[in-house]
Order: sequence, then structure tokens, then C-alpha cells
Amino acid sequence: MTEQKKIDNAFKVLDTLCTAIDNRGWSFDCDAQELTINFQVTGEDFPMDFIITIDVDCQLISFFSPLPFKMSNKKRIDGAIAVCAASCGLVDGNFIYNIEDGSIVFKQTSLFINSEIGEDLLQYMIENACSVVDKYNDKFLALSKGFADIDSFIKH
Repeated sequence: MTEQKKIDNAFKVLDTLCTAIDNRGWSFDCDAQELTINFQVTGEDFPMDFIITIDVDCQLISFFSPLPFKMSNKKRIDGAIAVCAASCGLVDGNFIYNIEDGSIVFKQTSLFINSEIGEDLLQYMIENACSVVDKYNDKFLALSKGFADIDSFIKH
């Protein structure tokens, strides 16, 4: 694939993604030069930030959602176990955990090499990412604060 074709594909995906988010009625910031989109939505408990990047060379869409807290020092090992347990049950995406600073980020990707990416796929990615982060963010926070233990995290 030529470099220009890769660039054209990436910008087409960016445009479709902007349309998908706009069709939800959500506010977002799009940086066409950096091929990134940022938006925030509120789930059942607290706001969720999303950063979407489009990699021209790899032809890859990546959704990232950093959780707005870090696992406490006393709960870093439990955090690692919880991230593994949560990620294991996911169909799409996974949680990334930095045991040194306790940060957790949800990540979901999709390749678009030689593909026509439609709004339906992007709507699915948005819905899945929001659903997963909303399901787990309060559980990770409860574990970090000591309101839940690792056994209850795994059971629910």
C-alpha cells in the first residue's frame, strides 16, 4: 500500500469517527494534524475520558480510557490481579496496568488495513469501550479504597 493511500485511509477513518461521535450528540475535540479525538462521557458513577488515536503506518484505531485515579500503594498487587481478572472476561479490549504508579487504562484497537471502516463498527467500539469502563471503574476504585476485597471483585 502506498504511503498516500495509508494517509487517505486514516483521514477517512477520522472523518467517519467524528461523524459517529457527532451522531451521538456528544462534544469532542478532533486534532486532524495528530489524528486524535478526545471526548468525555458520564457513566453511572463518574466521568470517563477517552482518547482515540489513528496510526497511519500501522493502520490502527486505538481507544484509550485512563481511569481518573490510581490504585493505592497498599492495593497494587490486588490491582494487578483485578486487572487480569477483568481483562480475561472481555471480548474486545483490555486493561493496562502500571504496577509502579497504580494507573489503569482501558485499551481497545481495530486494524483497518485495506478495509472500509463504517460508522457501525465505530459505534460498536464506542459503545463497548464506554460499557466496559463504566462497568469496572467503580469496582477498581472500591478495591483501591479498601471498600471491596479482591475476592468480591472477582466474583462480580
